[in-house]
Amino acid sequence: MRHIALFAATGLTLLGLAACGDESKLPASAGFGPKPTLPEPHSTLLPTVNIAPAKGWPEGVTPSPASGLAVKAFAVGLDHPRWLYVLPNGDVLVAETNAPPKPDDATGIAGWVQGLVMKRAGADTESANRITLLRDTDGDGVADKRSVFLKGLNSPFGMALVGQDFYVANSDALLRFPYKDGETEIAEPGVKVIDLPAGTINHHWTKNVIASPDGKHLYVTVGSNSNVGENGLDKEEGRAAIHEVDIATGKSRIFASGLRNPNGMDWQPQSGALWTAVNERDEIGNDLVPDYMTSVKDGAFYGWPFSYYGQHVDQRVKPQNPEMVAKAIAPDYALGSHTASLGLVFYRGDLLPAHYKDGAFVGQHGSWNRKPFNGYKVIFVPFANGMPSGGPEDVLTGFVDEDGDARGRPVGVAVDKGGALLVADDVGNAVWRVTPTGK
Repeated sequence: MRHIALFAATGLTLLGLAACGDESKLPASAGFGPKPTLPEPHSTLLPTVNIAPAKGWPEGVTPSPASGLAVKAFAVGLDHPRWLYVLPNGDVLVAETNAPPKPDDATGIAGWVQGLVMKRAGADTESANRITLLRDTDGDGVADKRSVFLKGLNSPFGMALVGQDFYVANSDALLRFPYKDGETEIAEPGVKVIDLPAGTINHHWTKNVIASPDGKHLYVTVGSNSNVGENGLDKEEGRAAIHEVDIATGKSRIFASGLRNPNGMDWQPQSGALWTAVNERDEIGNDLVPDYMTSVKDGAFYGWPFSYYGQHVDQRVKPQNPEMVAKAIAPDYALGSHTASLGLVFYRGDLLPAHYKDGAFVGQHGSWNRKPFNGYKVIFVPFANGMPSGGPEDVLTGFVDEDGDARGRPVGVAVDKGGALLVADDVGNAVWRVTPTGK
């Protein structure tokens, strides 16, 4: 018992020292836009650990919407809801999920401290491993019927429907299930389409999937197995990439690589290009490296792990690879340092004000490696002619209270059949619905 107590005290001391690390030298706004400010990298003995403790929403309190918008709970009492998908009939699917067992992700004192951090963030709960269907039968903007749509999954995340085939991206495989319009549960077993990189490290475990507009291909995100390759580059095969799957043949290939942790994906309505939101690397300063969203070009390399934001070399990576650095493409739009930008959806609806048409909503889960906090909100980026055309705008805030506690943390974003914005909140265990004021 004495050894356990000493170990706990050591871990808490390390956390305390990390929390007292450097503070940001730049305003959060410096890390946004097509040309973010990129200071010199700055490493410390211990990384800055500054995370809003997960507390949940007090009774009657909701996020704060932007002017002209209103918000209310579409569903509450969920179990760590992270990702959303809207079926053609208007039913809303929510992946209630968390990380699978990852015994080799971090070991020793580092792994134990990581566990404390995850607990503080509300992310240490066992995965429900299910997809729940939410249905609003009376059109009042609140789900009044719910059912278990799929269960017994393995840390599910992304979902996509192509014809009568429903696809789920588990943490280790892409699965296909038969679907009939309007059904509230799927009882048939799934068929594995392809394996996805996983294993006992599986550092970035979330895998997303989206179908091409013509329904011929699927695109699957796979995050890296480390921060910057410290587990060995041999552990990164097939990772930090978006895979393309030919639905007819089941064959897959790497569509784009060097994307440290891509999550949200959507097709930009004006250009037709695939865009993704990407979490960049940690532990080289409060102001590095900005997360980003970018159009994804076939065959392109975006730098990870050898460089960031184009050809800015990361000296921590061993061995260096100047040849790959020379190929690295800079992303299109920075989303702020350490914001953990996960959700991404372009607005095609008609319910919200016209200003939002064709622009991107982004769910920012919130920082752990920056002081002060960054993210913990939903933002909007306007687009014109297929490219970002202005600065980020707050859509939903108030996820962190005045004491620095997290009432909620936004993750996936989607647009429902009526044109409202839906936001999954994995700390608040809710799905929020955003509409114009008075609608």
